[in-house]
Parts: sequence; structure tokens; C-alpha cells
Amino acid sequence: MVDSVGEDGRQEPQKVVDQINKRAGRNMPQAVGTAVLLIGIILACLLTSIQVFVILIVVFMVLALWELRVDFATVGLHIPVITLWLCSAGMLLSSYYAPRHAEAMAMSSIIALFAVVVMSTMRVTYGNHISLAVAGKLASSDPRVGTPDSAVPIDPPHHSRMSNLAVSVFSLMYVPVLAGSIILSLTFHGHPVAHAIMLVFLPALSDTGGLFAGAWFGKHKLSPRISPKKSVEGLIGSIALAMLGAFVIFAVTYPGQWSKLWWAPIVMGVMVGIVGTFGDLCASMLKRDIGIKDMGHLLKGHGGVMDRVDSILLSAPFLTVLLWMTGM
Repeated sequence: MVDSVGEDGRQEPQKVVDQINKRAGRNMPQAVGTAVLLIGIILACLLTSIQVFVILIVVFMVLALWELRVDFATVGLHIPVITLWLCSAGMLLSSYYAPRHAEAMAMSSIIALFAVVVMSTMRVTYGNHISLAVAGKLASSDPRVGTPDSAVPIDPPHHSRMSNLAVSVFSLMYVPVLAGSIILSLTFHGHPVAHAIMLVFLPALSDTGGLFAGAWFGKHKLSPRISPKKSVEGLIGSIALAMLGAFVIFAVTYPGQWSKLWWAPIVMGVMVGIVGTFGDLCASMLKRDIGIKDMGHLLKGHGGVMDRVDSILLSAPFLTVLLWMTGM
């Protein structure tokens, strides 16, 4: 059967895909393919061993910190990425393997904070790698960069040591400290796989629900100055799909506790929907201040690792505390 062709000569299925891409603000076939691949990798790690999943978290956080290093460098800000890598790996691994998980997390966070504060006042070069990454980031943000008549400065401005210190501490708190909540959730109450699925996939479901609800029904803008595509309808979709996912996970993992904890999936859905959306808005505000579209380009259709994990990181402490308090 031959696909019907519109007046402009383009195939109707392609026109539908283009319309979906326009509404969603991204290349949806690429986004779906990347999402399927990520889900497969995460589930494979969880089914293999929780320790493999911990290593996967460390790898993702290392990639996220590199993206932040490049993003901040586009505006002349410096963070000690190697120190942050070492601290991130040490914090996450010690939080899981130490006998006293919470105490190890707290102690390693203090040590990491001291190390980052000291190293952020120093200038350490990384050869041409960071310069090339910054040039690519600037070119993707503004195609005029690098052209002869470019009005955009290629060399970013330089900032004070206090500015570098501030963004370095922010990077530490934003990535490894928040990711530590995911690690801690694997260490109590004997349901590490269920906890991992909740902390990783509920924010992802919330993002998906918000994306489609906002694309098809979004009329009332949530915060047009920060993120024009965010809508109230998208927020409702985020809460609804996260709540549905929480009920499914609860039914599979805790079938005998409905009478006592029936309210927990509802709280999870509302919490993840609101906090995850807030995390997306914070990331959008950061990107707007820096002047970039995406944090990175590693994930086709999604941008960078930070573009995918921002809502996960912001939701992790809240979900971890809820799981611990309820005994789930």
C-alpha cells in the first residue's frame, strides 16, 4: 500500500511525525529509541546485580559532571572536574559499601566539600579537550560562532575565584550529593530493586506524562519566562502518570500492605510530579542563564545526561525519605 501524499508532496506519515516533533519540542523517534536503550541498560544492570547498578550510577554522574564542566566553561566559569569525579565516585561507593551507609555519606560529603573548595581556587588545564568541547557547545548554541562575521565572542569571560568556588560547590551538591540519595535507598528495608525502579523510573514517567499532556492539551503556561513549553496540563499529566507507575510498583512489591500504605503511591505521584517539574524548571533557568539549549548531546533526542537526570536527582531525597519512613 502506498502512503497518501499531501499537497506539498510529502508523505502523510512524515507530516504526522513532524507535527508530533513540533508539539513535543524534540525529535520523538530519536527520543523514544534512546529511552528504550536506556531502560534496557538500567534493567539489565538491576537484574544482573545491584552492585552493577551502583557502578552505572557512578558512570552517569561522571558524565553529568563533565557536561557541567563544559557548560560552565562556555561562560568562563571553572569547576575542578577531576576532583569532582574522584569525590563523586568515593561518596557513592562508600555510601553503598560502608557498614554505616548514612554516616559514610555524611563524612564523605564533608571531605569532598573541603577538597572541592580548595581545588576550585586553582586553575588546572586539560589540554585541548575542554577548549574543543566549549567550541562545540558554543557552535551548537549559536551557529554564528566561528564564522568570519560572527558577533559572538569565542573566548568566554573570566570570573573571580569566588564565582568558581560557588559553581563548584553547586556542582557537588547538585550531582553526587543528590545521587547519594539513590544509593542510600538501596541499603534499607530489603527492596533494593523496587527502590531503584521507583527513584529512576517514576521521574522518567512523570517527564513522559508531562511531555505528552503538555504537547496535546497544554494551554495554561506554568512559567513562560523560564520554560515556555511547561504548562499546568503538563504538570497534571506528570502527577497522573507518576502516580499510576507508583501504584503498579506498589502492587507488585508490597501486595499485602494495601490497607496500611494505600496512600503512599498517591503521595509519591504528587511529590514526583511537583518536584520533578521544579527540577526541570531549575535546569531550564540554568541553561537560560548560561545561554545554551541542552546540557549536552550524548543522548540523541534528549540532549545530555543532565537533561535526563535533573528531575531524578531532585526527586531522589524526597522519595528516599518517604520509603525509609514508611518501611517500604
